Amino acid sequence: MAFQETATILGASTTYKLADTAKKYTLRDNGFAETSSGNFQLIRPLEATPHSKEGFKLKITVDKNVQKLKMSVTTANGLKAVDIFKNKNEALQEQFYFLMDSFIDRGLLQKV
Repeated sequence: MAFQETATILGASTTYKLADTAKKYTLRDNGFAETSSGNFQLIRPLEATPHSKEGFKLKITVDKNVQKLKMSVTTANGLKAVDIFKNKNEALQEQFYFLMDSFIDRGLLQKV
């Protein structure tokens, strides 16, 4: 998956883009780690029950110029994209939107 100006996860109706206020230090302050290629990546678990190893992972990657991003929800091993909206799993959807709203509040993302 290539970096794009806007991104969303599989099955979601809301699209996001990086906010103008997003900077490298803002990404680091919010849990993004710099990869060996200079990009910034955040991996957060989305779990129906806390501390279960069976949950999904939200992956957000921002390019090193902080201009483009990509995001997905994957299986626990991170190999396959998952549609959390297909099975009407409201707990996972609520966690996803909570995380995205917190990134909006912190000036990292904005809805398109």
